[in-house]
Amino acid sequence: MEHIQHPLPWSTAGTERRLSVFRFGSGPRKAYIQAALHADELPGMRVAVELKQRLIELERQGQLNGVIELVPVANPIGLGQMFQATHQGRFDLASGQNFNRDFPALAELIVPQLEGRLSDDPQVNVTLIRHLMQEAIAALPPARSELDGLRRLLLQQACDADVVLDLHCDFESIMLLYALPQLWPALKPLAARLNAGAVLLAEDSGGNSFDEACALPWLHLAQRFAQHNIPLACTATTIELRGMADTDRPQVQQSAEDILGFLADQGLISGEWPAVPSTCCEATPFSGAQYAYAPHPGVVSFLQPLGKQVNVGDPLFEVIDPLSDRHSVVYATTCGVLYARERLRYAQPGLWLAKVAGRHPIRQGRLLTD
Repeated sequence: MEHIQHPLPWSTAGTERRLSVFRFGSGPRKAYIQAALHADELPGMRVAVELKQRLIELERQGQLNGVIELVPVANPIGLGQMFQATHQGRFDLASGQNFNRDFPALAELIVPQLEGRLSDDPQVNVTLIRHLMQEAIAALPPARSELDGLRRLLLQQACDADVVLDLHCDFESIMLLYALPQLWPALKPLAARLNAGAVLLAEDSGGNSFDEACALPWLHLAQRFAQHNIPLACTATTIELRGMADTDRPQVQQSAEDILGFLADQGLISGEWPAVPSTCCEATPFSGAQYAYAPHPGVVSFLQPLGKQVNVGDPLFEVIDPLSDRHSVVYATTCGVLYARERLRYAQPGLWLAKVAGRHPIRQGRLLTD
C-alpha cells in the first residue's frame, strides 16, 4: 500500500488540510473509489474503512491485478464544518457551493488538442485522451479557493481510471445507483451484488457532479469524433449506501464485499468470489423520479416505508400545522419505488420530503437538486 498525501491550497495561515489517497496493487488497469464527498454522508467512509483493510489483505496475498486507489475522506474541508454540534458537510460554508457540483468539464478542455491526433485503435485513443486530461487539469489557472483545489485533485486522481465509484448516501434511503444510461449494462452486476432497490439513469443530470465529470467526457468525445473509435473508457457511478444513519458493521462489511466482488468481475482482483446474483432491480430514468414537497409548513408523518412500491394516488406523507390545524396529505404522482425520505420531520419551503423512482419521464432540465 502506498499512502499519498496532497496538500490543499488556500488553507488559513497556520493550518493545512490534506487529501489522502491509498494506492494498492499495480498494472495497466485502475479502479478509483472515494467516499464522503458530501462529508456528512458517513456510510461511504465506513465502507471505505472495510475496503482498506480488505485491500491490504488482498495485496499481501497477491490477488490484485491492477491499481485500486481509495480515498476514504474525499472532503477534508467539509469534514471539519461543525456548527453548534451539527455537521454541515454538503455545502462549503465559505462559498455556499455544493461540494459535488461544478467539476471541470474535461472534454471541452481537450478537444483542440485531439484534432488530427486520433486513430482507429481504441486503446491508443484511450491512452492519448487520458494523458491530455491529466495535462489539461495541470494547466488550469491556479485554484481560486480551497474547494477549487479539492475538485481538481479528485478529478486528477480519477480521470485515468477504468472504474470510478463515488460513495454517498441519502437522508433515509434504500441502496441505489446513479449512472449514465450507456453504462447500465456494465454496472448491472454491481447493482445486483449490492441488492440495489433502484437505479436512476440520466445522460446529463445537471451540475457536473463527480461521477458525470468522469464518465461524460468519453461520451461527448465519442460523439464529437464519431469517425474514430473512442470507447466509454470510464465506468463511473454514484452509489447511495442507504441512509445517513446506516453505518452498522454487518451492512458496511457486506457492501465492501459486494464492491470487491464487482472489481473481481472487472478482472482487477483474482480469487474465488460469489457469483453475481441472477436478479436485479429495474433501471429507470432519473427524469421519472417524483420529488414530493409539502404544500405548507407543519409536522410530517410518513405513510409509506422505504422501498415500498407505490401507485399513483397512494399517500406518501401527511403534514399538520400545529397552530392552524391545517392538514394535508401528499400523494404519489407516479408508479414506482419510494427510494428516499427526508430525515427532518418538519416541512419547510422548497425542501423535498420523499422521492419515488418512476418508469416514465415527468421532469425536464436540471434533475439534481442542491
